[in-house]
Amino acid sequence: MDGPAGVPAELPGGGAQKDRALTAQEWLRKWETGAAAFHKEHGHPLLEKYLDVLLSGRSGLRIFFPLCGKAVDMKRLADLGHSIVGVDISEQALKEFFADQSLPYCEEPVPGIAGAKKLKSTSGNICLYCCSIYDLSSAIVGKFDGVWDRGALVAVNPCDRQRYASLMISLMEKNSSYLLVTVLYDPNKHKGPPFYVPESEVKSLFGNHCEIKLLEKVSDFSDRHRQWGLDYFLETLYILKFVA
Repeated sequence: MDGPAGVPAELPGGGAQKDRALTAQEWLRKWETGAAAFHKEHGHPLLEKYLDVLLSGRSGLRIFFPLCGKAVDMKRLADLGHSIVGVDISEQALKEFFADQSLPYCEEPVPGIAGAKKLKSTSGNICLYCCSIYDLSSAIVGKFDGVWDRGALVAVNPCDRQRYASLMISLMEKNSSYLLVTVLYDPNKHKGPPFYVPESEVKSLFGNHCEIKLLEKVSDFSDRHRQWGLDYFLETLYILKFVA
């Protein structure tokens, strides 16, 4: 059975990628060499389209951006009155976010995480942690009412997905909403990242803890993906509802 516009149905597993692993240094080099093509300069259209689904009419939420890079959407949601927390190992990306958005900030160490930094806007509503996401816990960052996960689950090494999902689940408040973007393509033609994550894996990782609904599949195919040897590249958006 084919997916939208003749795209093949989801392939089982993505086993060709299961042993693929990138080091922190490899990710840092992507930022240092300008190879962070995953960054979107003008925000993400799926977040704009489904923002009301994430917010559910609520104001003053704590919203988490895992592996945030310099996502411009953080400023957009902060301007709407929400409190933003992000994490990334790239100090360059975090500093570029504040520079690009013309936001003054201060730096301070993070008690309990050796070598980590916290970059916080002077207005106080954006706080970005420079460290491994696996160093975080609810004791350090608290819990969240919402998550925008675009480029996070699909970036973590496949062998670390269960660890990542367990951490994210531990950071969610009751009645919170989690917008998750995964990508679909033929994993036999591209080694990742971003990694192929089928719906079956999303359900395996999160299904015991929340309600999962597929909202939309959209083509994000570009010349970059064609150069990877791919014929199609889809972004798939889910809403995960952590019910009380």
